[in-house]
Amino acid sequence: MSLSSIEGPQPPLAIPQEHIHVDHGIERSDPYFWLRDRTNVEVINYLKEENNYTESIMAETKSLQKNLFEEIKGRIKQDDSTYPVRWKNYYYYTRYDADSDYARYYRKHIVSDESEEELIFDVPEMAQRYEYFDFDEGDVSPDESFIIFSTDITGRGLRTLQIKDLNSGKILDDKIKNVGGGHAWAADNKTFFYTKQDQETLRDYQIWRHYLGRPVEEDVLIYEEPDETFSCYVYSSRSEKFFVIGSSQTLCDEYRLLLAINPEGSFKLFHPRSRGLEYDLEHYGDRFYLRTNYEAPNFRLMWVSEESTSISNWKELLAEREGVYVNDFEVFDNHLVTEERENGLVKIRIHETKSGENHEIKFESPAYSAWIDTNLDPKTEWVRYGYSSLKDPEALYEHNMHSREKRLLKSEQVIGVYDSDLYTTERHFVTVRDGARVPVSIVYRNDSFKKDGTSPLLLYAYGAYGLNTEASFRSSRLSLLDRGFVYAIAHIRGGQELGRDWYDDGRLLNKKNSFNDFIDCAEFFVSEKYTSPDRLCASGASAGGLLMGVIANEKPKLFAVIIADVPWVDCVTTMLDSTIPLTTNEYDEWGNPNDKEVFDYILSYSPYDNVKQVEYPAMLVMAGLNDSQVQCWEPAKWVALLRTKKIGNKPLLLKINMGSGHGGSSGRHEKYKEIAFEYSFLLRVVNR
Repeated sequence: MSLSSIEGPQPPLAIPQEHIHVDHGIERSDPYFWLRDRTNVEVINYLKEENNYTESIMAETKSLQKNLFEEIKGRIKQDDSTYPVRWKNYYYYTRYDADSDYARYYRKHIVSDESEEELIFDVPEMAQRYEYFDFDEGDVSPDESFIIFSTDITGRGLRTLQIKDLNSGKILDDKIKNVGGGHAWAADNKTFFYTKQDQETLRDYQIWRHYLGRPVEEDVLIYEEPDETFSCYVYSSRSEKFFVIGSSQTLCDEYRLLLAINPEGSFKLFHPRSRGLEYDLEHYGDRFYLRTNYEAPNFRLMWVSEESTSISNWKELLAEREGVYVNDFEVFDNHLVTEERENGLVKIRIHETKSGENHEIKFESPAYSAWIDTNLDPKTEWVRYGYSSLKDPEALYEHNMHSREKRLLKSEQVIGVYDSDLYTTERHFVTVRDGARVPVSIVYRNDSFKKDGTSPLLLYAYGAYGLNTEASFRSSRLSLLDRGFVYAIAHIRGGQELGRDWYDDGRLLNKKNSFNDFIDCAEFFVSEKYTSPDRLCASGASAGGLLMGVIANEKPKLFAVIIADVPWVDCVTTMLDSTIPLTTNEYDEWGNPNDKEVFDYILSYSPYDNVKQVEYPAMLVMAGLNDSQVQCWEPAKWVALLRTKKIGNKPLLLKINMGSGHGGSSGRHEKYKEIAFEYSFLLRVVNR
């Protein structure tokens, strides 16, 4: 039996129950609306039946899955550690032990003996009792005596915050539930601020103050964000002089300030929110630094004194440049470092603050990823940055901002025989139907790729929220490349690879540009004979899963396989329900369908509302029961409806992780197994 067509076990069929939505006078049938009740035994049983069906169909790939898992695991250094980051008097780092799913967290004093290290968190031990365990190491107190940490044991995103005494090694009794959005210590090392989530919508909406040792019930509410389209968060400035409360939505930012030496004081508004005004705020020395779109759509850098922060006093530090998008910045004593995008590629530029001179860190690959890494010491002359390409493993460097010397700190080790010269990366611009030129990044193995249409190709894209899809290395991907696959990324509109216009042209009433870009890029790969429709595979997750749903409906004959991971596919119903997490603060991304024009537009592409009676490609749909970002009922409803409409016997499989959320399993080995599962589906369908 080949997975390209399925005969044998019959899939489960969810029983339709009449449910009609009426919005703007339009009736929409939703026969699987009942699947949204995760507490319903019938729902859970149905999801288990889908998992059992998927397991039975994929049984023939068990050996392949095992081989792929061992390959993926075998390439990764199992006892690896991160390069230490210095914070004041200690170096902080993590290390995996061989065969451990989770890393241990350590620190070492800067004058300690080589062998003297402190184990801060034994996460493998902490995670033993849980099926899912997500750990986050938070901020260290200014005197390095305490550290905040948080955990999530459901995958739902509702975290529990605790504090560890680094001197005694004891975890304090202070325990705060339903937190998110960051935290910040006061200068007294006893007080900190934290963010609370709404338990239903999961919106970060409150900032609270806590004193070590006092009951949580005595915590003081400092700020509540009243606008449901905003979320709030708190952090300490780079100078450690200020607490900063931020409130943000897609198109607007606002900040409040308080001196860290006065945690019981009142926060002062930096500048009143104004729709369309976006900026990041940092403080160092006696200035506030801003990355802002104020009169600069692609952003520029500005500064303002502590005394008067009104926008009328903002002064330009780095002007907006045509075709250059400023993505990030870092402040040092004598330099500013910017992470920029030009022609779709990352540039890291060093600016000398006194002379005004600047220089760029050079990268050679035609398609690569680079980023400003963790730089906690603003007094250093060395900036730490990372680099990777589709064929070059991730590397961490330091660059001397004065002498321009470069030194390699650490590079990702691929265990076994790996020669990057055996692979080729390419970058092209595809002219799509409206004349836009979409960048695509490509990698393949030289001795197995033939440009004659016979090679399988996996095309990936995301295209939303202004998030860029980076052309970076994944050792797991070698399992496809070495079996003859081409891997490609379409940097479609909705991301920000080509600047702010690239994002704006792929959201709201321009959203269909994202879908059209992907389809046109897929057809480019067919016309240029990189692949053919019976070998062309597509993959996307979350908002990229929406993309997969749309292309399945619009161009089912163009693709052999579609993998939709945690796909957002019931767009209209979700965006009309303000009780669902992320709905209200995403109106500026997708639009508010309470507006008839927006409703009609979203309805025209919503995958669940546009399922057709056609032969769909082979499809694998992945989801998590506790997903807080894409509710698990969306992919479940979509698959249930597809089963009643699709023609032919190509496989349609739904795999629900019953113990995870949006990001899949928490342990690294379980993630390898998930990748191996997806790859085995791809390989069997295209018969590789």
